[in-house]
Amino acid sequence: MPGRRRAELQLIALAIGVVAFAFVNVGLSLRGSAVSTIGGYIVMFAVITLVAHLAVRRWAPYADPLLVPLAALLNGLGIVMIYRLHEAGRNGNPSANGSPISTLASDAVTMQILYTVIGIGCFIAFLIFFKEPRVLQRYTYIFGTIGIVLIALPAVLPASISEVQGAKIQIAIPGLGSIQPEEFAKLFLAVSFSGYLVVKRDVLSLAGKRVLGLDLPRGRDLGPILAMWVFAMLLLVFESDIGTSSVFMGLFVAMIYIATNRTSWLLLGFGMFVAGALIAGSVIAHVTERFDIWLHPFSPQNINGNAYQLVQGLYGMGNGGVLGRGLGGGQPFWTPLVQSDLIFTAFGEELGLTGVMALLLIYGLIVQRGLRTAVMIKDPFSKLLAGGLSFMLALQIFVIVGGVTRLIPLTGITTPWLSQGGSSLIASWIMVAILIRLSDTARRPAPKPIQDEGLTQVVSLK
Repeated sequence: MPGRRRAELQLIALAIGVVAFAFVNVGLSLRGSAVSTIGGYIVMFAVITLVAHLAVRRWAPYADPLLVPLAALLNGLGIVMIYRLHEAGRNGNPSANGSPISTLASDAVTMQILYTVIGIGCFIAFLIFFKEPRVLQRYTYIFGTIGIVLIALPAVLPASISEVQGAKIQIAIPGLGSIQPEEFAKLFLAVSFSGYLVVKRDVLSLAGKRVLGLDLPRGRDLGPILAMWVFAMLLLVFESDIGTSSVFMGLFVAMIYIATNRTSWLLLGFGMFVAGALIAGSVIAHVTERFDIWLHPFSPQNINGNAYQLVQGLYGMGNGGVLGRGLGGGQPFWTPLVQSDLIFTAFGEELGLTGVMALLLIYGLIVQRGLRTAVMIKDPFSKLLAGGLSFMLALQIFVIVGGVTRLIPLTGITTPWLSQGGSSLIASWIMVAILIRLSDTARRPAPKPIQDEGLTQVVSLK
């Protein structure tokens, strides 16, 4: 199979061109945009993405040619939107109150580029030090322990450094910003689940009673999914984090379905989580509030209160229409925390329905390439890991987009590669590195057999 590195380079050039066009569009729409500043951002982004390409060419020459260009395109568009939001209230540009967005630091664009550099650095380091993905299977239980500790850590810390909008999802470090440990925990848990299910899949595949055409699992095999469900509910109780809880439970259920190919596990896990979420919604104040603003966002007590962020995001996307107001032509600054939790609504307002459908198509292509890798690869552990990571990304996008469009209750998780912040961006690039290594393993040609080693002379003795 050809390496397709030239095709990857051409796609990266296309991604750089799209991001450069978006930057120029924003510069022409906003006042006071310096050509040198925009040019500097474009050059830095181009250098970063080309370095990622050279790393793949050197250490993963047979990897999928679409993964890096697609991730780089999303990353670049996220930088463009953060720059656009950063300029609101500056140099005479309109804003909500005539001032810059208070939750967006003056060096937000520079920091986002710095986080991109760190993410690409982690991406390259993974490719260098992990030549074979099966090495990760050795650390199944170590990675599982690390993942659980990272997710549970905000729950035991004081609310002053861990709580955001009622959910305990971060660790604030004075002078250095904050870290969202669940972004990295999901990667550790994906590896751990893969290693565990490879060993236990034969047992979990055994059928129990047959009900309504479904072969239910045996009662003695329900321990793992019950343990995951209890842990997901504890996240809701002690951290009030609906997003992480749903992604965590959904990841395990999807991987156990991939491992066993039994629909009963999928339906059982989904039903257990929905039942637990409904119970939590009736007894936990923050979760109850999330359900209330989901069901009644335009009620008098919510529209100017807890539902204000959601409503402004809906108004913004409605204002965008089909084709959008153009980059720099909308008013996304009216939505609180638009640069992080609701950056998807900013794209919806300025790029319209057409733009957000294009973004969803890019995410869908990344998921499709990950699933294609899972189909191609022969190693069971690697197959589970590729499928689990792909489904995790798909579920995360569903939770985000479903939340901002009122399909499901709004959660506080970020949009991969687009939202401001370092934890999500770095973890997303590490996920791409894992998929790159897996696809390189799947597409790598088998060693050629040694031929003509020497001639053998047959002597007949009589």
